[in-house]
Amino acid sequence: MSSKTPEERIAELGLRLPPAAAAVGNYEPWVITGNTVITSGNLPWQDGRLVYTGKLGREISDEDAYRSCQLSCLNAIAQIREAVGELSKIKRIVRMEGILGVADDYKGDHPKALNGSSDLLIKVFGDRGRHTRMIYTNPVMPLDCTSLVILWAEI
Repeated sequence: MSSKTPEERIAELGLRLPPAAAAVGNYEPWVITGNTVITSGNLPWQDGRLVYTGKLGREISDEDAYRSCQLSCLNAIAQIREAVGELSKIKRIVRMEGILGVADDYKGDHPKALNGSSDLLIKVFGDRGRHTRMIYTNPVMPLDCTSLVILWAEI
């Protein structure tokens, strides 16, 4: 991987790192404990609006679910950047947890949807972006969002 910063790689992908979202409840958007930063759940926000809503397998296609996970992950990366100042301080993305809003009868490919997040992490952080992950599905999501992503990163 080149010597470019994660921020430069984000720009090369044609993406823009958004401002970190404020908490919408009584919690912290991120915390640092020891050498780990953990984000709260991040939704697919862009320019102040929720871009992807609805259930995977009903209103949302597998392709849109991939893009929703990518956008949720981009917002989680913005939280990490707010926590540490610059993304080059990240030694490794340790874990990514993704929650997908799915229709009750959805029998599609959940892991491929969550690859929207995993692929982005590897493109942005290179080998330091390789991570463990957990996928959850939920019939009811906050604000009817399609995806929610949580990151754990070593600093």
